[in-house]
Parts: sequence; C-alpha cells; structure tokens
Amino acid sequence: MAEVERPFPLPASKEEQEEWIDAVLATPGVNVLRGALSNIAPFLVEPGSSLGLPDGAGRRRLAESALRRIVTDAGDMTVVAVRTHGVGGVVWENNERISSAWHSLADPSEVKENRRALVQVRPWTRETPEGREEVFAALRTTVASRAELIANVDRAVEALNDRVGHRPYDLQQDLILNGQQEPCLFVAQQFQLDEAPLEDEDGRPLHPTEHWGWMAVRGNNRTKERQQIFEVPSAEVLTGVPLKRLGGEGEKLVFDAHEWLTALSDTLNQEYVAAGGWDPDRPSRAVRAKNVAVVDAHLVVGSSTPRRLYRIVQMSNRRDHVHPPLEFTQNDRGRALARSVLGAYVAAGRLDEETAQVLSGSAPVTDLPGVPGDASTSELRDLRAMMLLQELFPTERNKRFLIRRALSEAPPSQLSAPEVNRRARAWSALTSESYSSPWNPRIGEMFQVSDVREGIELSGRPLRDLLAAAATDDAAFEELVSYRAAHWLATFDIIDADRGSLTGQKADEDDATEATRVRRTVRNTLNALRNNSRKQAVAVLSELALAMDQGDRKPRKVSSSGERLVEPMTRAWFNREFPKETGKRPGTPKIPNARAAAAPPKALAAAHGRPRSAAGPVDAAPALPLSVSVNAPVAPAPRPTTATVGAGPRPDAQDGREAPDARGTEFAAPLLANDHIPGVGASCLEQWADELKVRVSRLLDESRQAKEVLERMDDRAREEDVSSVFSRQQADAIVREIPRTLRTLRELPELVEALTEPAD
Repeated sequence: MAEVERPFPLPASKEEQEEWIDAVLATPGVNVLRGALSNIAPFLVEPGSSLGLPDGAGRRRLAESALRRIVTDAGDMTVVAVRTHGVGGVVWENNERISSAWHSLADPSEVKENRRALVQVRPWTRETPEGREEVFAALRTTVASRAELIANVDRAVEALNDRVGHRPYDLQQDLILNGQQEPCLFVAQQFQLDEAPLEDEDGRPLHPTEHWGWMAVRGNNRTKERQQIFEVPSAEVLTGVPLKRLGGEGEKLVFDAHEWLTALSDTLNQEYVAAGGWDPDRPSRAVRAKNVAVVDAHLVVGSSTPRRLYRIVQMSNRRDHVHPPLEFTQNDRGRALARSVLGAYVAAGRLDEETAQVLSGSAPVTDLPGVPGDASTSELRDLRAMMLLQELFPTERNKRFLIRRALSEAPPSQLSAPEVNRRARAWSALTSESYSSPWNPRIGEMFQVSDVREGIELSGRPLRDLLAAAATDDAAFEELVSYRAAHWLATFDIIDADRGSLTGQKADEDDATEATRVRRTVRNTLNALRNNSRKQAVAVLSELALAMDQGDRKPRKVSSSGERLVEPMTRAWFNREFPKETGKRPGTPKIPNARAAAAPPKALAAAHGRPRSAAGPVDAAPALPLSVSVNAPVAPAPRPTTATVGAGPRPDAQDGREAPDARGTEFAAPLLANDHIPGVGASCLEQWADELKVRVSRLLDESRQAKEVLERMDDRAREEDVSSVFSRQQADAIVREIPRTLRTLRELPELVEALTEPAD
C-alpha cells in the first residue's frame, strides 16, 4: 500500500527564517520592519527559493524574479511573491467590501449597539536619534483592549459572511476542490493595546501588549474561507491559538506562530493520513484543507511613499470595486468608487491628504481645518456631505478631467444619465458613512443631466444659516431641498429609493390600520416639498436636523403652520402631507406656473368661463411673458398617463412611475399648429415666440430624457432578470410615434424661416 502524503508544511528552521528576513531588509526599495517580517516568516514555505545568490560579501537579497512593483494613482509599492501556509493572513476590517457594516470615523454620532466602530489606521512612524521622523511600509493601529481587537476581526468575518449570497458560486467549495488560483495581497499592520494585560501568579503578562498581522488587502474572502476550512478563526491567527485547535486540550493560548503552526501542521498531517488521503466527500478538515495547504501570496515590503501606504494598498484593489463582481453591495461599491475619485485628486495634487482622509471616511470630520468647535452632529455631517458633493460634481476643469479618467466617462458635454446617476450613488453612499446606518444609495439619483454637466456650485453658507433663512429666502430653501432633504428623510426611513413594484406591500398608518405604500421617486418627493406649504417644509427639515443633534431620535410631525407635534414622523404621514399625485396637498393656495403663463387667449377665456371676442383677444387676458428658470421651484402640472403626441402609452407609465422632469418645469399648453388665431395682437405673438423658443430648446432634452428612461428600464430589467418589458402591442404603439414626430420636426425650420426677417 502506497504511503499517504503529508501535505501540510512545517515552518522552516529559525536559521532559514532569519536568513530570509536579513535578505529582505538588504534589498533596495524595501522599508518594512523586522518585527513584521518575523511575524510572517514561520508561514513561508521554502523561503530560500525567493532569494538570489550571495554577493561577494556573502550577503543575499531577494531575487528580482520574486519582486513585483505595483503603481497606483496614490503611489507605488514593492511586493514579494512567496509561498505560504494556507492558514496564514488575517481578515482585514478596513476592506471596502464591508465598509458599510461599520460605524465610520466620519460619523459624529454615538456608536450604536448593532455596529462596531472602525479604528483609525496610521502609517508606521518613529523618531530617529537625530529627531527626524522615519516612515516605514507598514500600518499601525491603537485598540482599547485585546477583547476589542478580537471582536473587530470577528465582526469583519461576519460582515463577509453576510455578503456570501452576492457571489454566484460557493467559494469555499471552489477552494476545497480546486485550490486557490490567484495570490492574495497582504500588508503588515501592528495593533497596539491601550489596556494593560492581566498577569499570572508569577506576575508575567498573560498576553502581549501588541500584535503584528498581515492583513488581506486583496483576497479577504479567500483568507476567511481558507481559515474556516482549517477551523482556525482569523482572530486567533492574529492574537494566539488555543491548544484545542492544535490537537491538545484546554484554552491555553500559544502566541508564537512558529510553535503553534508546527503543532497545527503535525495534527493535520496525522488527520490526513488517518483519513486515507484526499477524497472531497470526506468530512475531515485535513482532507478539506489539502488543496489550500500551500498558497501563493504577495507581501508588501516597500514603498517610496510609505506615508500614503494605506491609500496605496486600497487603490491597488479598488478597480475590483469600481467594476465589481456580484459580491459587492450597492453601498460598498459606491463608496469604493467615490474613494477612487478622491484618490485620483490626491495623486494629482488637487486635494490634500488630510481632507481626503475625512471625505473617505478614514478620519473624523473634526480633523478638517476651520471646523467650528460648537458644530452639531447635523452640521458636521452636512459639512462633509457638501464637500463630497462638490468633489463628485466638480466645477474645476482639472478635476472634471480627473474624475472623467477615474470613472472612464464621456466628456462633460456628452455626460449621460447613467454616468450622472453613478456619481450620485457614489456621493450618496459615501455620505451615508457619516450617518447611523446606510440607506439605499439610489436615494442620490436626484439630478438632471443638463444641470450638473459643468459641476455643482454651492453658496457656501453654513447649515444653521440656511435653516434660519429658508422660510423667506428662496435660494436657501432650494439649496436645502435640492441637496439635503433626500438624505435626511432617508436616514429616518421617511423615504426610500424606488425599488420597483409595490404590489402587496403595506405600511402601517397612524391609526394602526394598513395603507398601501406610495411609490414615488426622489425627485417627486423633492418637488412635493417645493410645491406645498413652505413653512411646513422648512419645519420638517429643521426637525430632522434637530433629531440628528439629539442622538438620531425619531423626528416629530409638524403642522402646516410649522409647529412641532407630539407624534413621531412616519412615511404615511409624509406621503399625506406632501402627496405624490399632484405634488400639492388639497387646499394649498394655487401657485402661478408656466402652464397658466403660456396659455393663449383662447385657453384663458375658456378657463374663466368668458366668451372670446371675434375681434381680438379677450380684454382681460394678461399678456404675461414666459420666463423659465432652470433652478426655480415651479409647480409641475399634472402628468397624463399616455404620451402627449398620439395614443401610445409612455414606457414609464406602465408601473405608475413619473418620467424624469426636464429642468423641473412642465409645459402643457396646446400646440400652436392646433389653434386658429384671427386678429391676434402683437403682445400674443411675442408671447408665443418666447414659448416656441422654450419648446424648441426642450426638444433635445426631451429626446435625451426618453433615452434615459429606456436605459433605466434596461438596467432594472437586468437587475431583476426580466427578459422583456413591453408587449409587442406596447412597443409598436411607442415606436409608431417616432416617425410622426420626425416628420413634424423636419417642417419646423421652413416654418420658422417664413416668419423671419430677411438677412442683410
């Protein structure tokens, strides 16, 4: 009978490990610490294979064939390719795939019980005898206690487990059957404990006061799954393994990796021999771990800009987040995308590192220069959110080029709705890091393409000033509604992103009865705030800000006069006070709008019940010029459920969703060609000329909006795995209107020319 192999390697001898460490430190471009290398050395398989031949003085260095240089927008790093024991590495809590699972440093509110706080990661520095600061290619973190350190790593593992359903295959089974095909990337990080360790009877500490670990920058999931196969938790690899994992008994911890790894491999080899060799159906952990007994790994050992190492290692893995596989959630994907933009700005010198750290969520908002000492929670959140907004929609030409390159976008003049929405989701996702829990990042889809192509410029007024002036200041009110209201309502679950069909979904009403939920887009919600009682809308926003400042308590309802009520604000209440159907609550005073201003005399006469004089226009009909402000909050007219021209159904009317507004204004006056105009006065001709200019200017926007609706439908159909959206009859009815529209458009130039003064 053939002898069964023993696949689990024992650590190299201490002499071989020291030779490898000395060779690494002697290699040009390496600036990692000896303590970090000493931590990883026991896991290396045949470490001498990555070394070159001795030089004339007998010294060895890393072989050129083992070195890799990785260049990112944030800087470069040097890595060494090695073979390691499969149990090695530590799951990293700072991995962006799980960023939304943590209470961020950028959130100024108190940590909630269901979320752990991320600790700040800093570069590893020390002061030389000459008083100069020396920076190394390693990271450093201070943690309150050993228990908190273990809990953080365990929480990272749980967060990764929560995202397993987003992967289209079973990663653990793939590792068991096929092994690990691609190397993981690891960076050294030192964890220093604030709490002094307990001591035994002889006065010796029961555990170290610091731990080195090699954190999985790329391959967090693979590291987690390998260690679950080995049945050794990641936190124990970092902080010490109990004897019961090593074939012994009891909870005594072994901290020396050389010692516990030797015992683990011996135990696994015995289990493998006892199982009779490899068979994927055998339950033995040694059999399951056989194909990951040894894996390839890349270790970060150097950087020419080590102060930016944290950003560099994340940038090296960020493209996987910007162009992600299925295991990324919307929030994690959006946050990584936004951070990639900030990293591009830093690399180009358009954003300082300290500000980028705050905006990325890696540092508290109070680290920003000039933050008022008495700033409240809502003000700190708002400061960061508005800075992020201007970075994702920059007005500065250089930044517009950098964001275009980072996101592979078209030029600003050709920026499409999907590209704008991707930026908006990134802004929304990273903004939510300052809040107690993340919302659906599609909440941020509130912008018109034409309004943001050249960036967004804010007034720069502090939040407290905007809230104080909003009741009487149109610009302050519009800035609050346009850029704050959606996120504030979402954080208290008053609104949510449109998720598709709401058939069968119910919401509790105020009197404990059930009411069908109102399906509405974010734009519809914002328009409802604009079109109803200004006093009540401002009171809602002020109450939401106050609720944040008072520990994110439940906000209270407000009356139409702006008075705070006792009952908590609910989604059903908001939908009733700021309704979707018309955007106005019954009884709200009528606001003059573009529809009334643009109506020709015939329509005005009919509206007032007066006959129209055959000799000319109605004497009481006002000759109002039609003026359109892109940003002015104008009450939209009620929308029909079918297309304006012809009888074909609107594609977005099939599920009750309104089409995107064009510039926030709806024009519903009859077509000029359908009106008979005997004896029209000059004022009406001027009015209609103005109307015609507005309508023609909207043609391109309307066609783009139609295309954007179709693109949104296509994206949703892909997400929901729907093969078709339109019936054959519906599609034919829509498509039939396009040639008719084109025929009319071709006639317009000739008609305009016939009414134009001759050229000089």
